[in-house]
Amino acid sequence: MPVGAPRVKGSPQGQAPWVRYRAAMRFLSRLLAVLAVLGIAGFAACQLLPDGYAVNAPIMNTLFGSTAEPPADAVVEQRIRAAAGFGVEVYAAVPQARFLRPTPAGDLLVSVPRQGKVVRLEADRNGDGRADSVTDLLTGLDRPHGLELHDGWLYVAEGSAIFRTRFDAATGTVDDEREVVVTGLPDGGNHWTKTVRIGPDGALYVSVGSSCNVCFEEDERRAAMLRFPAGGGEGSIHAIGLRNSVGFDWHPTTGALYATDNGRDLLGDDFPPCELNLVVEGGDYGWPVANGDRVIDPDLGAGYEERVKASIPPAHPFAAHNAPLGIAFLREPLPGDDRPVALVALHGSWNRSRKDGYEVVSLHFGEDGRIEERDFLWGFLEDDGVIGRPVDVAQGPDGAIYVSDDYAGAIYRVRPGRAAAAPGAGSAAAAQDPLAALSEDEIQAAGERGAALYERFACASCHEPAEAAAGVVPVPLESLASRFDLDGLDAFLAAPTPPMPSFPLDEQQRRDLSVHLLVEDRASASR
Repeated sequence: MPVGAPRVKGSPQGQAPWVRYRAAMRFLSRLLAVLAVLGIAGFAACQLLPDGYAVNAPIMNTLFGSTAEPPADAVVEQRIRAAAGFGVEVYAAVPQARFLRPTPAGDLLVSVPRQGKVVRLEADRNGDGRADSVTDLLTGLDRPHGLELHDGWLYVAEGSAIFRTRFDAATGTVDDEREVVVTGLPDGGNHWTKTVRIGPDGALYVSVGSSCNVCFEEDERRAAMLRFPAGGGEGSIHAIGLRNSVGFDWHPTTGALYATDNGRDLLGDDFPPCELNLVVEGGDYGWPVANGDRVIDPDLGAGYEERVKASIPPAHPFAAHNAPLGIAFLREPLPGDDRPVALVALHGSWNRSRKDGYEVVSLHFGEDGRIEERDFLWGFLEDDGVIGRPVDVAQGPDGAIYVSDDYAGAIYRVRPGRAAAAPGAGSAAAAQDPLAALSEDEIQAAGERGAALYERFACASCHEPAEAAAGVVPVPLESLASRFDLDGLDAFLAAPTPPMPSFPLDEQQRRDLSVHLLVEDRASASR
């Protein structure tokens, strides 16, 4: 289907109600199920969270994308476990690390969307268990996420476009010039990241997530897999009904395309499952009218029974709300098992009464089509306490497996045997006053305007225990100054991590609200 061609969404009956419902659900999912009151200049508070829809997550990471420090070697040794025959070590500290791409020279490229950059981890040539250096490769980008290397090009997926630049693997450097190959991709919304890969057919595949938890999209390119010529040109919609397929890869033997997909929220602890889908051209995977194995969505499925019946069920279900993200097929089977295997990073739940996920699993593909799921790297979650959230998985040219963690700000390396612990996993830079560049008069004026915005949007109902309704877990705004500078907090408010909403703020208002939050954080720290 060419990009831009009309898509039949099903029966048009009741169109006005679902349009209104879609808008309400967008705010609902962004505010941890807060029901937005349309037509009112603020957002409803978190006390409107429906009964039974639990929130339990590393809140600062879930809402603000903020990170802790990589776990110390002793913590890794004590808590994090890998499959039999493998050892794990912290390879580098990269705050807010997301997607990975190994280079032919053994280096590792890492996207950092919230800092607008791509970093290069130089291969561990001195054998101390750490990347030899961590340097910025590209900066000043628009939320770069997906990375791909192909025919001497580095492809980078930004918020609304994809560009490529020449990359020299031997020197680990890029050209100054960038060639934009795809523009005008739908931007913003709950799922704003874009992932890009070059397929076995030489085409450029791009995943675009939904703008909401559950809704009928106005832009047909959302909740879809798109396909473009690698050098740019007219694209097409490859598959639809994929709510948020952040990661995808091709089976090394069959060449089939598999993609992870995050199931919708707010239907309880154990439904719907997250998914691994076998993505075929023209396929419809059901969202938003179907969940799991063609189960009609209780909110939007009525009237779309035929589409639900015709939708393609998952090739493999993951546990509900486990949030599968990156996936990578390994070049060789794991020891003791001759089946093809893929590793999948489970970022971990937020919409559950008890946390689940927070690990890397292996998927073993049988000749009969069955897929067996096993633990591969775990220990990030223990007694409901979290020390890490896996995001992406990649295999380097030497066979080592790399895992990014945007909570601990770490890149882990997993390889046969248990590597000796090496000192100095890296630490965050010493915190500085994020308001130091402003005069006291500027801080006071901006802070007062920000306080008014904080009240206008009922922020206290989600962040202050005294204002939260019964049953709502408030999210204290703590230690912001140790995690954000002023520009960083401003950038976060412009593109917040779901389920926090994207407030209708202009540039000055975002700055004012950032100042207010940092002023309050400073006052709290001095008490």
